[in-house]
Amino acid sequence: MSAQTAAPSWPWHRGEVALQEHVGIAGRMAELGPRMIRDHLNAQHQAFFPLLPFAVLGSVDGEGRPWATLHEGAPGFLHAPDPLHLRVESPRDADDPAEAGLGDGAGVGLLGIELATRRRNRLNGRIERSGPEGFAIRVKESFGNCPQYIRVRHEVDPDRARESGPRPRVSDRLDAAARAVIAAAETFFVASAVEAADGGWQVDVSHRGGPAGFVRIGADDCLTIPDYSGNRCFNTLGNMLENPRAGLVFPDFTTGDLLQMSGRTEIVLDPVEEERSKGAERLWRFVPERVVFRAGALRLRFVTDVA
Repeated sequence: MSAQTAAPSWPWHRGEVALQEHVGIAGRMAELGPRMIRDHLNAQHQAFFPLLPFAVLGSVDGEGRPWATLHEGAPGFLHAPDPLHLRVESPRDADDPAEAGLGDGAGVGLLGIELATRRRNRLNGRIERSGPEGFAIRVKESFGNCPQYIRVRHEVDPDRARESGPRPRVSDRLDAAARAVIAAAETFFVASAVEAADGGWQVDVSHRGGPAGFVRIGADDCLTIPDYSGNRCFNTLGNMLENPRAGLVFPDFTTGDLLQMSGRTEIVLDPVEEERSKGAERLWRFVPERVVFRAGALRLRFVTDVA
């Protein structure tokens, strides 16, 4: 990585620029950035979010730990009253460790993803709460993503009432059930954050996908995750370069279980041959420090595309 990292400029921060420099595209991304990332929701994104039955959120708790989670509701629970705000009409959930970072004024990342069509859009901003139910996000950054690596899934049983599950299991280790969820996963989401120039956290949450087993589990609970070619923004890895903490959520779309973790990361830009994964350009590691398993936390169910 170059020791002469270019001065960051909106929308990129120092960690993102450093990784863009590493792959030789910093100049190009400096030109593209303001065109790729907006400070408002365009008309297409305003129309997209109300179609979705769930969204992925990223937050940072009072101990500085990032968490990723899923919020769900009938289509329309996400809606844009104007280009500068997205409303999230979902109640608080005391069992969700991400809730600690979703207070008024907090930084938040949100990903809207339509699994059947593989469309996805992201936004980052700050929470505005005016009551106990739901909140608005004041948009700071809004941008689309390509559909790569998203496993096509179709919703089933959309009207099934959520059943009350057992209390969350909280640990600092991966048990057998957690390992099974990770080993079978073709999809997970990762929240990351850096300190914002105006105080607080600038939070991002993004999708990661691959064939079952693409996340490797070490005997010491360390997860090794391939980093495939993407949009070259390096939002997630750039955040990790500046702040090596992240939150992961692995949803089981068949059972409704959620596995949430917060922990430490390490980026490996030039992995040795035996650590490489086909198609991956680099990798990163994650060591969980807090593990929360929430059985049946999601009402939604999806089946994979067998075509």
